[in-house]
Amino acid sequence: MDISLLIIILSIIFISTLTRSTFGFGDALIAMPLLALFIDIKIATPLIALIAFFIAISILIRNWRNVEFKSAWRLIVSSLIGIPIGIWYLKDINENFIKLILGIIVLLFALYSAIKPKLIHLKNEKYSWLFGFIAGLLGGAYNTNGPPIVVYSSLKKWNPKNFRATLQGYFFTTGIMVIVGHGAAGNFTSEVLTYFAYCLPIVLVAVIIGASINKRIPTQNFHKYIYMILAMLGFALMVNSILNMI
Repeated sequence: MDISLLIIILSIIFISTLTRSTFGFGDALIAMPLLALFIDIKIATPLIALIAFFIAISILIRNWRNVEFKSAWRLIVSSLIGIPIGIWYLKDINENFIKLILGIIVLLFALYSAIKPKLIHLKNEKYSWLFGFIAGLLGGAYNTNGPPIVVYSSLKKWNPKNFRATLQGYFFTTGIMVIVGHGAAGNFTSEVLTYFAYCLPIVLVAVIIGASINKRIPTQNFHKYIYMILAMLGFALMVNSILNMI
């Protein structure tokens, strides 16, 4: 294995894992486009799936008490309902168009929330059913279930610990299905597993550092950072969709 290539991959994984461990999401947003520049997408996709699942487990082991279970179980159940519907009924709708609309919505939400952060605060748990169902639809059809869950979590105004842990509870559950899917498709090749083995120590270090950073971020500043990452996510979805439509 090329040492210089391995160092690049490990650096990407460290930065993406540190982001996920600090804020609860954002690893795939960083890792996938960067890894695709250096390794085959067929290797990068199952590799990130394994790492993301491992990150969720690592965080939950020590922080499961911080999970907002009232919201988490509703998000998970409604997503499980939405996933098969998305697979069967939305797959024929233009993927790039849907992702473009989603990107615009996420970007506008992030900008609006950053400008007027106190105007929106969901206190009723009933909205978790709607956001979870939408996440399931998008996840089943286009493997894009993250944005609705992150938007919902930001609207709940949870503190950094609860925000981070609750997202892991959700991503852990959906990650099981992703892992099973990749396994059934035979995507966990020896090359993928070798990269994963090399990445594990780096991931563990990044998770520990991210946990320490998360504890030190004031809630008000934390949500500002969340809006910044959401804006980046929305913009990335828009650009990717437009480029694919050209």
